[in-house]
Amino acid sequence: MAAKPKTVYICALCGYESSKWMGCCPGCGEWNHMEETVLRAQEAGGKAARPGGTLHSEARRLNDITSDNALRYHTGLGELDRVLGGGLVKGSVVLLGGDPGIGKSTILLQICQTLGGAADILYVSGEESPHQLKLRADRLGVITERLTVLCETDVAAICEHVRGSRPGLVIIDSIQTMNVADISSSTGSVTQVRESTNLLLRCAKQLNVPMMLVGHVNKDGNIAGPKVLEHIVDAVLYFEGERHMSYRILRAVKNRYGSTNEIGVFEMCDGGLREVDNPSMMLIAGRPKGVSGSCVACVMEGSRPILAEVQGLVAPTGFGNPRRMANGVDGSRASMLMAVLEKRAGYFFGNMDTYINVVGGLKLDEPSTDLSIALALVSGLKDAALPENALAFGEIGLGGELRSVGQCEQRVREAARLGFTKCVIPRQNLKALPAKLRGEIEIAGAADVRTAVGLLIG
Repeated sequence: MAAKPKTVYICALCGYESSKWMGCCPGCGEWNHMEETVLRAQEAGGKAARPGGTLHSEARRLNDITSDNALRYHTGLGELDRVLGGGLVKGSVVLLGGDPGIGKSTILLQICQTLGGAADILYVSGEESPHQLKLRADRLGVITERLTVLCETDVAAICEHVRGSRPGLVIIDSIQTMNVADISSSTGSVTQVRESTNLLLRCAKQLNVPMMLVGHVNKDGNIAGPKVLEHIVDAVLYFEGERHMSYRILRAVKNRYGSTNEIGVFEMCDGGLREVDNPSMMLIAGRPKGVSGSCVACVMEGSRPILAEVQGLVAPTGFGNPRRMANGVDGSRASMLMAVLEKRAGYFFGNMDTYINVVGGLKLDEPSTDLSIALALVSGLKDAALPENALAFGEIGLGGELRSVGQCEQRVREAARLGFTKCVIPRQNLKALPAKLRGEIEIAGAADVRTAVGLLIG
């Protein structure tokens, strides 16, 4: 008699399995993520029902394996290549996530125009019809003859087609619409997403074909499906940005073939996504002149220095407890900086509402932005504008001292290139700067936050 199907509950975040439903997952400690899944009889049979394993590949010496630059494809978008670490590695599996409508499918269809000149491309869509893809390709100007469209959701059939056609690149849009016919759970469930990704990964590694997977996100902003999905793939990229704004930031949160510190900046236009070669100019464009509460910061995103405007608004509160709001910076760190300013510099915010904002939707999590945030707050409190062509960066300690920051020379050079005439930095960084650079821009070193405020505000 056939075995009865078994019902288990699987955590959508970490993949923890349980025979009964639980509100809190024992694996990751998160609440309300256990999903019911019906296993096949073969799956419920346990390890004893599985046959012995057989090697499907040959062991090779590490020194006999080549690692030249020919193993990468250049996508035609320099910002995307930067985030990937120099290009798309052959045989890699890249997961691209982001909010609906932010540009995931758009950027993947755009790179087909460039990559189509070097290799055949298979675009697998589980959400759109061939006519819809053709309309979008015409709008984006994708006219390559080597792009093939396949509307299919069965992963086994897709892998069989890939083995027969041997394309140079496979795009799956999206992984949540794919399913394995032998698994009885519904499409998009934890088991379906995990097993579909495993089959595609095995196919990519065996054939040395790169694959790019589109992943939807849930209400928390994470990739929908089990968290183990991000551990399976080689790289995880996220599109960030507000839908009502035209700028998009592409960031790598995992990359086995490059750095996770690099970002790519794009602008959404009528003809698709356009690269922004100078993000600093974009972020500081339109700065008000002679207005208090505005200070320019310089952060490092990988090897690229980026200038961003930090705004601070300070106003008397009408409530018993003043409001503290921060957009683009950590609210807890902003509260700490206000406490340091009160204790070490004598600026009182106890009866003031404070609002901090980073222009352009950029999120600043680097400690070097401490001085810029503090100067913006003091400028807003005293209603005194900072010099228009001045910027500042440095980490502030609890004693009010300014700590040195890394890659100071690159930051100052970027400020001088964009026309800034004065820069306030920690005093420890001042001695390491070359004399020639000091002739291009006025550089002032400060030992503590009180001195820095005196140099720019007085």
